[in-house]
Amino acid sequence: MENSTAGTTEDPRVSLNCTSSGMHNYIFTMIPIVYSFIFVVGVLGNSMVVAVIYSYMKLKTVANVFILNLALADLTFLITLPLWAAYTALGYNWHFGGFLCKLSTGLVTFNLYATIFLLTSLSIDRYLAIVHPVRSRPRRTLVYSRITCIIIWVFAFVLSVPTMCFRDVILIANPNISVCAFLYKDANLNRFLVGMGFVKSILGFLIPFVIIITCYCLIGKTLLGAYQVQKSKARNDEVLKMLAAVVASFFVCWVPHQIFHFMDILVQLKVIKTCKLIDIVDTALPFTICIAYFNSCLNPILYGFVGKHFRKKLLQLLKCASPLKAHPSLSTKMSSLSYRGSENVHLTANKSITLCDVR
Repeated sequence: MENSTAGTTEDPRVSLNCTSSGMHNYIFTMIPIVYSFIFVVGVLGNSMVVAVIYSYMKLKTVANVFILNLALADLTFLITLPLWAAYTALGYNWHFGGFLCKLSTGLVTFNLYATIFLLTSLSIDRYLAIVHPVRSRPRRTLVYSRITCIIIWVFAFVLSVPTMCFRDVILIANPNISVCAFLYKDANLNRFLVGMGFVKSILGFLIPFVIIITCYCLIGKTLLGAYQVQKSKARNDEVLKMLAAVVASFFVCWVPHQIFHFMDILVQLKVIKTCKLIDIVDTALPFTICIAYFNSCLNPILYGFVGKHFRKKLLQLLKCASPLKAHPSLSTKMSSLSYRGSENVHLTANKSITLCDVR
C-alpha cells in the first residue's frame, strides 16, 4: 500500500502514516451503490450483445468478432464487481481470502488491457474498411480477426500476471483492517510496482488513445470528403455519431482515472508526501474508477444498440416483435464501404450516409 511501513516479524501488520486517507463514510455508501448499478446494467447489456450476435447475427463480419470479444471481456470483469462493492461497503476490509484478492484484481487488470486493445483493434479495422477498402480486403478476414483476438487475450493475461502475483491481503494496524492491495516493502519491489503503473498508463491508455483518435479523425475526414462530393444529405448519420460517441466516451471514462492514477504513482515515488494531498488522491480514485468502469456499460450501447438491425434482432430475441426484414446495421454499413471497386468513396443516392456537421 502507499504511504505505509512494513511490520516486524512479531507483528506482521502494516502501519499507515496517514491513517484516515480516503476513509470516508460517504465513499463506503456511494461507491457500492454505483458498483451495483454498473454490475446490473453492464451484465444485462453485454449479455444481450453476446446473445444477439450468437443467435442471429453470427460471426460473419470482422466487426462482430471484435464486438463479441469486447462484450465477453467486459463480462469477465463485471462478475468481480459484487466483491468490490462488498469490500468498499465494509470500509475497505477484505474478508474473502487471498485467492479471491489475487483473482479479482487480476481480472480487473485483464479487462483493462483486453478492452482497450479490442477497442483499438476495432478502430483500426474501421479505418482500414473505410479509408483503404480495397487494399485492406485481403487482411480483413474472419481468420485474421480471430487470431488478433486470441493474441489480445493472451497479451492481456500476461500483463495481468504481475498484479495477481504481487496483490495480496495485507493487515493494517491503524485502523485494524485487512485490505487487498500492494505492499511496498522494499526499494526494488517499489520500483517494479511503480513501473507497472507507468506501463498501465502508457500501454493501457496513452498509446491506444492516440491510435483511436487518429483512426477516427481519418475516418471522419474521409466521410466528410465523400459528403462534399455527394453535395446532398443522406438518409442517416449513424456512422459519424457513433465515431464521435466512441471518442468522447473513451476520453470521458478513462482520462480522470489516468490523471489520478498518475498522481498515485507520484505518491509511491514520494513526490507527494502531505497527508492532505494523499487524502485527495485516495478519495478521488474510487470515483474515477467508477467512471472508468462505466465504460463497460457504454460499450454495448455504442457498438451494438446503435445499429437498427441489432435493435430489431434484440426485440426478436426477447419475443417482443415478429421477425422483421433486415436493415443494414451500423457495422454492416461501415463494412459495406470496403467492398467498393475503387478506393474513392462515392456515395450514391440509394446507399448513402448522412455526414453530420463537425464544429
